[in-house]
Amino acid sequence: MMGTQARGRLRYKLRLAGRYWQLYLLILPLLVYLLIFNYMPIYGVQISFKDFRTNLGIWGSPWVGLKHFVRFLEYRGFTQLLLNTLSLSLYSILTFPCPILFALMLNELRSDKYRKVVQMVSYAPHFISTVVICAMIKLFCARGTGVINNLIAALGGTRTDFLSIPAMFPHIYVWSGVWQEVGWGAIIYLAALSGVSDEIIEASLIDGANRLQVIWHIKLPTILPTVVIMLIMRCGSVLSVGFEKVFLLQNSLNLEASQTISTYVYEIGLQGGQFSYSAAIGLFNNIVNIVILLLVNRVCKSISEIGIW
Repeated sequence: MMGTQARGRLRYKLRLAGRYWQLYLLILPLLVYLLIFNYMPIYGVQISFKDFRTNLGIWGSPWVGLKHFVRFLEYRGFTQLLLNTLSLSLYSILTFPCPILFALMLNELRSDKYRKVVQMVSYAPHFISTVVICAMIKLFCARGTGVINNLIAALGGTRTDFLSIPAMFPHIYVWSGVWQEVGWGAIIYLAALSGVSDEIIEASLIDGANRLQVIWHIKLPTILPTVVIMLIMRCGSVLSVGFEKVFLLQNSLNLEASQTISTYVYEIGLQGGQFSYSAAIGLFNNIVNIVILLLVNRVCKSISEIGIW
């Protein structure tokens, strides 16, 4: 009986697929992309447990087990790499409320024309290349001709080469990222705010609620599921600090604060040709990120009953 029902459901789904085949055709490029760039590379993860040699190939290379993982954990700079990566990542997570606050402020604007102008100006930095952004940061922070130092000098201060100071690197990295992404990141919260019931807002205003009370008691609870999901996803990439921007802002003077796991992998993997060792570090990163994702999801689920699954 159960087999008959299962076959019946399968035939029904196949009929639906045949009826809406155009929709399935539209998602085919995405499926091919995921297969090629997300699933097929998993095959190469096994080199993390081997001494990979190009002349022997992946299957022919000798198996060494956890040798490369142990080597990374015993690396004398491991603690500093981990601290630098965590400091940049956790600092970035502390700025997580910025897009939410920006979306709430945009949502409160009465003038549609002014809102559109603000949105356009705030979205624009997202579409600037990271290479260009880093070049702009270097120009602005330059000791001799930088805009920031010119302003400091005009106010009677001393010119400083900010990118040469390790303590300044996390602030420059994080807040330039906020400037670049806060407008783009607010889009999803603006979409969630569009689902807030106008009738409920009007009823609360009639009952004497002010705008701050409407935001706190109506709008924030409405977008809370979106906020929690985005926070969980953000925490799931704690050790995956973006390589490109860190590398472009890095120099020999700020290396103490800018040498992260991703830049170290580039150094020993692509420049040093130690493919198995770098693959092991990447796998270590992914495992830690998955564990953190599961833990944060579990905590959010127990506190707010909202989670990814």
